[in-house]
Formats: sequence, C-alpha cells, structure tokens
Amino acid sequence: MTAAPPLCLTVAGSDSGGGAGIQADLKTMLALGVHGMSVVTAVTAQNSLGVKGAWELPAEAVRAQYRAVVDDIGVGAVKTGMLSSAVLVETVAELLAGTAAPAVVDPVGVSKHGDALLAPSALEAVRKELLPRATVATPNLDEVEQLTGIAVTSEDDMRRAADAVLGYGPRWALIKGGHLAAHAGEAVDLLTDGADELWLRAPRHDNRHTHGTGCTLASAIAAGLAKGMEVPAAVTEAKEYVTGAIAAGFALGGGIGPVDHAWRWHR
Repeated sequence: MTAAPPLCLTVAGSDSGGGAGIQADLKTMLALGVHGMSVVTAVTAQNSLGVKGAWELPAEAVRAQYRAVVDDIGVGAVKTGMLSSAVLVETVAELLAGTAAPAVVDPVGVSKHGDALLAPSALEAVRKELLPRATVATPNLDEVEQLTGIAVTSEDDMRRAADAVLGYGPRWALIKGGHLAAHAGEAVDLLTDGADELWLRAPRHDNRHTHGTGCTLASAIAAGLAKGMEVPAAVTEAKEYVTGAIAAGFALGGGIGPVDHAWRWHR
C-alpha cells in the first residue's frame, strides 16, 4: 500500500473559471506533490473578464467542512484565501487557533480585475483575529495598503510595510512587490520575521495572463510547509514555481488568462 503524500488544506472561495481560488490552490498542491483538500468559503461566478457574482457560505458550513477534514484526515499545513466577511474571518481564525499545523494567510482583498472580495467591516477582524494565527502572511501591495495604510512605492516602503504587517502578529510577512512600478524589469518580494530578511527577485515576464498568482504563491508556500520545509525554503521554492507558472500563463476567454499550474509537466 502506498503511503499518503503530505496533506495540505485550502480554505478559500471557488473560482468558476478555474484560474484562482480553491481551483488554483488544488492544482498547485498537486503539482508540488501534496494531497490537497478544501473548505469552500464562497462560490463566485467569474471568468477571464471579472467576478459576476459571489455567494458566501454560512459559518456553520465552513466549520463543518474544516472539522470533517482535520478531525479525520489531519493536515500538514493550511492556506486561507477569500474570507469575505467578518463572521467568516473570525470563524476561520478560531479554527486555526485549534490546529497545530502552520498556516499561510493570503489576506485577499480584491480580485485581479479589481472586484472587491473582502467587506470593509472585515478588515479589523483580519488584523486582530486572523493575522495573529498566521505562520506566513502574504499580502500584495494593494492589500498592504488596505491593511496598514502604507502606500508602497520603493523597497524601503516594503520594509516599513512588513514591519506594520508583523505588528499584527504573524510570524513571517511576505510582501509581494509584483506591482512595484520602480522595478519594471523584475518582480521583487520581501520575506521577513522582523530579524532576518530575504529578498526574492525574479525576471518580470511580459505576460498579461496572471490570474491566480496570489492564490498560487500562497498555496505553493503551504505545500512546502506541509512537506516539512522551513519558511524561507518554502517561500523560495514557491517563488520559483509561480515565476514559471506566470511565464507559461495562457489566454483564456476574452480577458486575463490564468497562470499555468502544470508548466513543469508541459516543458
């Protein structure tokens, strides 16, 4: 009998177009050699052009899914994504508090198309309840500004933003600088725990099909943690994986296509 691979759980919304959300998370986990499991927090109707509608699941449905997986199967790492309301943020934070596995918190605020995915009333719950449960928090620059009020335009700003995010309690902050205009030729991220800094740099690929990059990166980090990697190694591996996925992103529909989660298989 074959032993089960490492176990990884995503707690996130569904993307009907398959590029982001739990669909991207599960594809990433498969590509990186872990068994992906899911807790659906919301159902979205979306495609390459944007989010057409979103329906949040009740807190009891989210709690029941989580308990069903963790109490029977167990989990090596958890990744959280779209948690659209304060009630869901608080519910998931409570569940994480009772789980020994490391948690990667992607504080999803807006979609790739600019659609709001987090109610303004939920921001304080993210700061006070969810981020303190995170092993790694992975905000992009828009989410950093939403959470901290810091508008990032330079690497020094990224340091200030990381300090502000760490002030909410995660062990590590990964500030994703992919939208940093000052670095047109490279995508720069900063990982820090307040003492050690790791700057991750990769070529910026001229490819508009980047739907799902944030979900994919956070899930790749969680996959590494589920395999027993330390945070810096897991983040470094995840950055390499998502860079390749962006380079291989493909057109889908009439708008922004997804990254290619299976890029290593297609080489």
